[in-house]
Amino acid sequence: LLGQILDHWFESEPLKATLATDAVIGAMASPHTPGSGYVLLHHVMGELEGRRGAWGYVAGGMGALSQAITHAATARGAHIFADKAVCHVLLGRDGEAQGVALQDGTEVRSKLVLSNASPQITFLELIPQEQLPKDFVQRIRQVDTRSPVTKINVAVDRLPSFLAAPNARDGQPLPHHQCSIHLNCEGTQLLHQAFTEATHGQPSSRPMIELCIPSALDPGLAPPGCHVVSLFTQYTPSVLAGGRSWDEQARNAYADTVFDCIEDYAPGFKASVIGRDILTPPDLERIFGLPGGNIFHGGMSLDQLYFARPAPSYSGYRSPVPGLYLCGSGAHPGGGVMGAAGRNAAQVAIKDFRH
Repeated sequence: LLGQILDHWFESEPLKATLATDAVIGAMASPHTPGSGYVLLHHVMGELEGRRGAWGYVAGGMGALSQAITHAATARGAHIFADKAVCHVLLGRDGEAQGVALQDGTEVRSKLVLSNASPQITFLELIPQEQLPKDFVQRIRQVDTRSPVTKINVAVDRLPSFLAAPNARDGQPLPHHQCSIHLNCEGTQLLHQAFTEATHGQPSSRPMIELCIPSALDPGLAPPGCHVVSLFTQYTPSVLAGGRSWDEQARNAYADTVFDCIEDYAPGFKASVIGRDILTPPDLERIFGLPGGNIFHGGMSLDQLYFARPAPSYSGYRSPVPGLYLCGSGAHPGGGVMGAAGRNAAQVAIKDFRH
C-alpha cells in the first residue's frame, strides 16, 4: 500500500500527499488502493543523464522527441509514413503476420509487424477474431482501461503568481515555475475524496492538479511575456452519472472548477487565460487512440503488470500471431516516456528474425 510506504519515510501530510500523486497519476485508484505503491516506484525507477528518478522537459515540446526518433531512424535507412491509417494486419495461410493494409487500400508487405498501438486496437480491431485464441481475446477485452485524467492546455498572457511564492517584479520565471506544481494535495484524504466522487460518476469537486509551465524553461513555446500551462487533472469519470456524456457544458463546468482551484493558490490566474483546450477521457481516446483515455494503454495495477501484461503467457512481446509483436505501453513494463517496451520488443523481434 502506498500509505504504508509514505508513512514509513515521511511525517508531513502535504509532502506525503504530493508524493502520493505519482502513485495515482493516470490511475482510477486512490492512495488507499492496494498496489498503488507500485505506480509510485514505477515513476522513479528510471534515470536521466545519470540522475536516478529525475524527469525532464523535452525542448520544443513532446513532439520534438518523436522528431528526434524519426531523424535517427531515417538516417539508418528507415522509411516513415505519417497520417497513413492501418486498417488491418495482413495474415498468411498459416496465420502469420505478412504486413499491413492501409485505409487507402495500399498493402505493405513485411516479414515482421510491430504494433505500438494499444493491445485493444491491435488485437480487437486489426486482427480477425477467429485467428486468435478465445481466452486471449477474452483477456484483452477484460483489461481495465478506466482513466481519471482530463488534460487541460492553457495559454496565458503572464506568468502565474502564487501566494506561497509571489513573482519577482520583472515577471521572470522563478525556480518553482520550472518544476511540477501540485495543487489540492494538502492531504491524502483529499485525493481519496476526489477519487470517491469519480467512482460515483461525478467529476472531482476539488480535483488533483499537476501544473507545469514548460515555457518557463523553453521560451520558444510562447510569445514574449506569454506562457503555456499544462494541467494534468483528475479525477473525471469516462461516463458521467446518469449515463450523461461529456458535452461542451460539462467540459467547461469541470474546467471552471479546476481554474477556480488554481485561482485560490494564484490570484489573477483566471484573468490571464487567453485560450484553453479541454481533453476529457473520451477525447483522449478519440484523438490519441488511448483505450478509455488511459495514458498507459491499461491500468498499472498489480494484476496487469509483469507476466500478466497484456495477458499471461504473452508478456514477452510476442503475440498469438507469429511475426506480430507488441511494443507499446500495453506491453511490459508499461507506460511512461522511457522506451523500455520498444527496446525490449525490438530485441525479441531481431532474435526471431535471425532464426
